[in-house]
Amino acid sequence: MEIFKTKATLKAFLEPLKASGLKIALVPTMGALHNGHISLIKLAQQNADIIICSIFVNPTQFTDPKDLEKYPRPIEHDLSMLQQAGCNGVFMPDVKEMYPEKEDWHIDLGKAEFLLEGEFRKGHYQGVTQIVHKLFDAVKPDVAMFGQKDFQQVLMIKNMLKHFDLPITIITCPIIREDDGLAMSSRNIHLSGEDRRHALVLNQSLKFVIDHFDQYSIPELEEKGKSFYENIPGVELDYFTIANGESLEPAKSKTENNLVALVAAKVGSTRLIDNMIIK
Repeated sequence: MEIFKTKATLKAFLEPLKASGLKIALVPTMGALHNGHISLIKLAQQNADIIICSIFVNPTQFTDPKDLEKYPRPIEHDLSMLQQAGCNGVFMPDVKEMYPEKEDWHIDLGKAEFLLEGEFRKGHYQGVTQIVHKLFDAVKPDVAMFGQKDFQQVLMIKNMLKHFDLPITIITCPIIREDDGLAMSSRNIHLSGEDRRHALVLNQSLKFVIDHFDQYSIPELEEKGKSFYENIPGVELDYFTIANGESLEPAKSKTENNLVALVAAKVGSTRLIDNMIIK
């Protein structure tokens, strides 16, 4: 497994591989890897010949400086996991390599940018698409892997691809969960034992919607989903919604083709998100 700190060394590695007709996959991460990330590597291996994983904690997508500061960076652990998973290369640039000078970035990502996460983390998806565009430019992958847990992020990246007309296929990988149902996340490391137990409410409320979708109306399902969060100490619900999976607008009818239930809540001092695709 090769490690690259600069775009130039990465390019020198990839160019002959591309010239020989090999297919390149990119798995962008901010590190603090878990089995959810490894599932992205495994799926990438089914869709490409060479797998490049990036590890970069991107400052422009953090709306809270404290969140950026406390983001976990267990680099030795991450590299060991990637080596065992059979990753071919790791791109680990520093901030100056990716942002050599101050730049303005603002593209039209559509109305969905300002819904759900966009409402709570203003400007977040501009920062996400800014760094993903830079990574796409550095790697020039044929395919790129993103996790379903960041459902809205995947939609924003697809909108960014359309904006620039980039010839990259996005593959969305299913959420990987712990045995008790908690969605794997780099942020879970910050949960205390009590918070960890309380965090299971996210999975439980979403599962209720899936299990009872035929029994209740959409407003009733949302109301019952929100009720799971009442009287749980240290848990603060940001949103619980059933939305159209293409626009993220509130679902108007059960007959819509692409429905998803999404939730975000603060558990202790850690903000978690989760979702389940209904149909």
